[in-house]
Amino acid sequence: MRSTLALLLALAASPAMAEDSCSDLIDRVQRATSATVAERSADFARFEAGPQTSLTLSCAGANASSVGAQYKGETPPEAYDTLFVQAGHAITGIAPDRLRDATRQARASAQDKRHSTVEVDGARVTCAVMRKEQGPLTLCAVIQRPGA
Repeated sequence: MRSTLALLLALAASPAMAEDSCSDLIDRVQRATSATVAERSADFARFEAGPQTSLTLSCAGANASSVGAQYKGETPPEAYDTLFVQAGHAITGIAPDRLRDATRQARASAQDKRHSTVEVDGARVTCAVMRKEQGPLTLCAVIQRPGA
């Protein structure tokens, strides 16, 4: 799943996020979502976030961080949107209702196009729906645009 998220993030690559250290960002996502840190390194964290759901935080320095949510399935439950919005808000500060709307729009478009990106308040929400041998996988990430 980590390599799949990396591919998704590469498709929407842009410098990002806050001036916080990766450790600060990991702690912020954990507090906002109550997800359990399953893997942690100097520049990456994976969180267990419930049935069929995980979060990832990629920190490539102060100017290239992103947070993503993965769901093993094609139609995520409402809890997926809530989790993703909480994590995205914790990293970007974008209003939860704006993130939720952008996420739903990107995910709906990704159903037809396989990948979709929506701009929202200085960030990019990108979603993909992948159909793999192991079953469908839904991925969304929020990435701050440079200078935002």
